[in-house]
Amino acid sequence: MAAGTAKRLSVAALLLHPAAKPVLFVAALLPFGWLFYGALTNQLGANPAEYLIRATGDWTLRFLCLTLAVTPLRVITGTPALARLRRMIGLFVYFYVVLHLLSYSWFDMGFDVADIAKDIAKRPFILVGFSGFLLLTPLAATSFNRAVKAMGARRWQALHKLVYVIAGLALLHFFWMRAGKHNFAEVAVYAAIIGVLLGWRLVQYARKKRVAAGAAQGALRPRKGSGQQAL
Repeated sequence: MAAGTAKRLSVAALLLHPAAKPVLFVAALLPFGWLFYGALTNQLGANPAEYLIRATGDWTLRFLCLTLAVTPLRVITGTPALARLRRMIGLFVYFYVVLHLLSYSWFDMGFDVADIAKDIAKRPFILVGFSGFLLLTPLAATSFNRAVKAMGARRWQALHKLVYVIAGLALLHFFWMRAGKHNFAEVAVYAAIIGVLLGWRLVQYARKKRVAAGAAQGALRPRKGSGQQAL
């Protein structure tokens, strides 16, 4: 037990180190660096445009899963310091979804706004993906301390619970995109990951509700020797 405590303390010390965030920042940029290098050196296959669109979408979904994983990992491992990295990971979700949208707008649509609007209205999987982007935008815009203070912690937390809706939209977008080629293997993997991460939250919420209900009932019960004797 002492060894486990010492290990948690050492992990916490690493997470609290001033270099932790810069290291995370560089690591999160590595996929972008590889895609940029691959595009410059023509190493993205026979259809670089399609590769970039799909790869930026995949990395958006991966960083979304990482963002959702922070709280369960923090609670299960007893490492509160993990929370300080969640906001940066969440901002990289937005970074990659912007790249995904730009890649689609440029390579598929040639930045023709009218054609993009028609395509979004015509194709449900693009409409779902674009809706996820729109919902993610206010979360990214309020991911700094001044926004938390201005909105108040309760309203800020309520707004950022939209990430659960965004996760569902991202998964549906991915499913519809792969449905055209009947390729559901990766979809099943991401669905399982997101299902576990959201399921864990539901279990925690239900447990808190039971504890709160039990505490309320306990408070309402008359204490022995108090109520009847007072009457």
